This record gives sequence, C-alpha cells and structure tokens, in this order.
Amino acid sequence: MKGRVLYLGPPRRGIVEAIEPGDSVVCCEERLSEGDARLASCDFIVSYGYRYILQRPIVSRFERRAINLHIAFLPWNRGADPNLWSYLEDTPKGVSIHLIDEGLDTGDILAQLELPLGNDETLRSSYDKLCREIENLFKRHWPAIRAGELRGTPQAPGGTFHRKADRKPYEHLLVRGWDTPVALVSGMALGAGRLS
Repeated sequence: MKGRVLYLGPPRRGIVEAIEPGDSVVCCEERLSEGDARLASCDFIVSYGYRYILQRPIVSRFERRAINLHIAFLPWNRGADPNLWSYLEDTPKGVSIHLIDEGLDTGDILAQLELPLGNDETLRSSYDKLCREIENLFKRHWPAIRAGELRGTPQAPGGTFHRKADRKPYEHLLVRGWDTPVALVSGMALGAGRLS
C-alpha cells in the first residue's frame, strides 16, 4: 500500500527516486516541531544530511519508522564532519543506515558498509564516494527497511563523536579547503573524540 515518506535534509535525487516507486515523498530542510502538519499524514521518516535533532515526541511517534543515512562506519564518527574525522583520527571509513533514536547517530544499525578509502584521496573525493555508497546502500535496502524486515543491530560500544565546533582547531590543516589531500590530515587528531 502506497504511503507517504517525509524526507529530511537537502534533496538528493537518488534517494527520492528510490522512495518514489512505492511511496510519495515530501521534502523538508527546516527544523520540525512536534505539531508540524507534515508529520500528521507521514508514515515514515528518512533523514540524510538533516541539520537538526528530532524532538523526543517525534522520535517516539515514529519508533522503528524513522531512519538516518550517515556517511560514517558507526559507531565511529557520529555527529558532524564524519568524513574529515575518519582521517583526522584514522578511524574506519564507511556508510551506515540506522534507526533514529533519542541519541545522536546512536540507533540500531540496519545496513552498513566499510569502505577502503586510501591516502590518495582528497577530502572532497572521499566525501563524494561516501555519498554515492550511502545512496547505493539505501537503494538496495530500502524495500526491506520500509517493510520492517530489517530489525537492526545495536551499535558496538565506544566509537567517536564530534560537534561542528570540534573542527576549528584543525581547520588550518585544510590548506586547499575540501580539496586538501587526506594524506595531509591523516592521524592529526588521534584519540580526540573517542568514547569509552
């Protein structure tokens, strides 16, 4: 039965097209409140690159029907700038689809892929590869996720977490902005955001 999916984040054509054969899609980039009318007729939430944390009542209302696409191999690099931190702290690189819970990138993993990205990349080229892979992972697993067939696996303990402000002490390393070779930043902040 066709439903309605609320897509949170900057529109990504590949993600929207993967949803649309079975469901209609409503896109939203701004902060949602609990009483937002778009939530009233929504069956499922897909978040990718959304800049806001969903309020507890929204998360509770959409339990097991709200997912996030994150360009990190969770539990590593939760939060902001996951690609950058995977190089700064030399942590595993990859992509993850997880259930949204009340934490930040802490929900059960529905699908995940580790990627062998080497030091011949730039921050931009590695980001672009991660974006392609998360879209591919979503396309492969969306029908099973939508049908509730993937139950999810709790994330391993530990990992790393960063806020946007954590990047500031390392911005001087980005000598070519996002075109900086990753070899220039690899390992420069080992252990900075590790969780016990």
